[in-house]
Amino acid sequence: MNKPRTFVRPLTAAERKALEKGRKSADAFTVRRSQILLASAGGMGPAEVGRVVGCTAQAVRDAIRAFGADGLGCLTAKSHARRDPGRVWDRGRDADLKDLLHRRPREFGQPTSLWTLALVAEVCHAKGWTPRLLSAETIRQSLKRLGVGWKRAKHWITSPDPEYAKKKRLGTG
Repeated sequence: MNKPRTFVRPLTAAERKALEKGRKSADAFTVRRSQILLASAGGMGPAEVGRVVGCTAQAVRDAIRAFGADGLGCLTAKSHARRDPGRVWDRGRDADLKDLLHRRPREFGQPTSLWTLALVAEVCHAKGWTPRLLSAETIRQSLKRLGVGWKRAKHWITSPDPEYAKKKRLGTG
């Protein structure tokens, strides 16, 4: 059984004029959306419009739905940025994160003495500081926001070797 074909609703004269103007826009997104909507208003189905315009039938259906919901507002590309960036890392844990980097990973049951961004993310998740395992990039951005360069953070690490400080001063460690 075939799905019923999706068409744009009947256009008003003002909408048709705006779409004709949109076809001449400098913005490629606006041009493509205008072409899709005008072709659909002309009676072409999503697959046919997609072939003519150079996109998928699903992209055509998405444009038609966007026009139904936002009207001419759908001719402008929306931001893909998260609306709630603070949700990923709880800023109330900033001091805990800095403190974590001043300690050895072995204190948290890790098999290494060097922090990696992925290891920091794993320990933060294991301690319940994050609801899910964060990416290394998210941890890096959190550290950057705190003014902590990752290279600097790695230098905070110390060795359990009692001679470490002396070796470090001599440059042999």
